[in-house]
Amino acid sequence: MSQWENLTSADFKKELIRSQRVCLLPLGVYEAHGNHMPLCTDMVIGYDIACRAAELERAVVFPQYYFTQILEAKHKPGTIALNPDLLLKLLENVCDEIGRNGFKKIIILNAHGGNSYMIPYFTGSVLLNSKKDYVVYYPEEPWRKWPEMMKNITGKERRVGHGGDLETSAVMAINGGLVKMKELESPGVSLERLAHLPDIKTSVWWYAKFPRHYAGDAKNADAKAGKLVLEESAKYYAKVLRMVKKDKTTPELYREFFSRSNH
Repeated sequence: MSQWENLTSADFKKELIRSQRVCLLPLGVYEAHGNHMPLCTDMVIGYDIACRAAELERAVVFPQYYFTQILEAKHKPGTIALNPDLLLKLLENVCDEIGRNGFKKIIILNAHGGNSYMIPYFTGSVLLNSKKDYVVYYPEEPWRKWPEMMKNITGKERRVGHGGDLETSAVMAINGGLVKMKELESPGVSLERLAHLPDIKTSVWWYAKFPRHYAGDAKNADAKAGKLVLEESAKYYAKVLRMVKKDKTTPELYREFFSRSNH
């Protein structure tokens, strides 16, 4: 297993070459997912998929990184919500360190919906502000494909939700002891408290809908379904790894962009 933290310094150099200088950076967060799920839900799912993918297609997996965007959950105990400016600086610094250690390509595996705005800003702004010796790739998040995966393989409709069916199933497959089904609440239905503002986003849009930080219904969650989506997600990211390893165009365009930016 090519987990960064488990390598010796000598082995690290070997894995750098074996991985073709590609690093998987799984991003999670610590936040509530209803009363039945652990705060580390997104992180353990993202890290598990990254490690599974690296077994299928060699890459070095960065340690669990949970310092990401989750200010909308500050009202729930246990949330780790950092200053927005620090989040971007820290992510840039971490990517710089990955690059300093010899990696030329970093693939972000985002397992937290709250990062879906932050990461495009990071890749499209921060990484274009000053030239790096590496390039960053941001594939589609794993959970977005889960309902389609389940439909194609089992023929049954299954939903993700925040702490819902498939997300709970995934944690059951990773470590069932983390899931407390006896604490399961009534289904997480949107309260629609801002329904009078259709198509208008505010800073409390998620809180207005799901203040319990539970969306969906996990009563039918099972480890078998969780194992399936984890394995299929790993196959997808292994495919991403293979494509990224072959990609020569992005690094060339990145260098070209900065060479043409110095007028």
